[in-house]
Amino acid sequence: MIESIYDMIFLNVNNIISFKLFLFIIIVFFISLAVDVIFGELPGKIHPVVIIGSIIIFFKNIFIKIDNRISGLFLVLCCGAAISLILYLIYLLTSINFILFIIVFCLLLSSTYSVKMLLNTAIDVKKDLNDSIEKARRSVSYLVSRSTDELTEEFIVSAVIESLTENITDSYVAPVFYYFVFALFILYFPINIPIYWLLLIPMIYRMFNTLDAMVGYETDELKNIGYFPAKIDDILNYVPSRIAGIFVVVSAYLLKLDAKNSFKVMMRDARKCPSPNSGYTMASTAGALNIQLNKKDTYILGDNNKEIISDDITKAVNLSKMTIILFTITIVLLFTLIYVIL
Repeated sequence: MIESIYDMIFLNVNNIISFKLFLFIIIVFFISLAVDVIFGELPGKIHPVVIIGSIIIFFKNIFIKIDNRISGLFLVLCCGAAISLILYLIYLLTSINFILFIIVFCLLLSSTYSVKMLLNTAIDVKKDLNDSIEKARRSVSYLVSRSTDELTEEFIVSAVIESLTENITDSYVAPVFYYFVFALFILYFPINIPIYWLLLIPMIYRMFNTLDAMVGYETDELKNIGYFPAKIDDILNYVPSRIAGIFVVVSAYLLKLDAKNSFKVMMRDARKCPSPNSGYTMASTAGALNIQLNKKDTYILGDNNKEIISDDITKAVNLSKMTIILFTITIVLLFTLIYVIL
């Protein structure tokens, strides 16, 4: 059965690059993106990220007993092996039917990014803020780790924009970036079961992102086991975060926002954040909107040129949408151009 799926996708003649494979890469990407944009997240019980979280918890409870940074390495290796095995079993089971294979592939790929939830969450907090500040404080508490009990409207708006723009990278740009980078690799360097690897790569990225969110903290309990996951997540996001920051600047120009200031603030303030990556999209957004994003006792991004208000959330959402659209068009065109030229 696997061979039949392989034959449907590949034109395996004397190692000639397969146009069928190229089309497969593009088509399943757009289908998966449409699934996420239209329908949003999969149900929690079957959502791959929820399952990844459960796997992380299982191995964390085993290896956290090792009071050494090596515990984090064991955690990474075991989680990676478990996820790879589960995904391979799914690959085998769905290979019995081509239509089933495409459906499952697209659903799993769509779970590696989260466009609809990212944008809608920010919009929902703005709606709550228009109702009451207490309601908005409760809503924003699900987005940020800081205490929200006494946040003013200004700090609520700042927290929402920070959360929204920081997550442009790991909720969309990074997994799509790695999907297409590896897609180029399998086009020109044939490997066994390449379609399995094509899906595994963004899924492994999502694993590291989830690991960082769950154990990547400098607490007494997690500082050892979270060391390797956090460092690897930083490495994986290094290039995508900077790409995303540049696309925010370009998007600001297209939306007639302050693109010049966006670039200036990004270059000046991006490294003020504890994370080496999160500041690029946040600082560029602050500059584009001519506002200041302030996380108490942690960082201040941008200049206090004007009072930050709830309507800035809408502007940030529109800027994020344009960034995602522009990045998508660019990476697909670049992927196509490289394929055609080479």
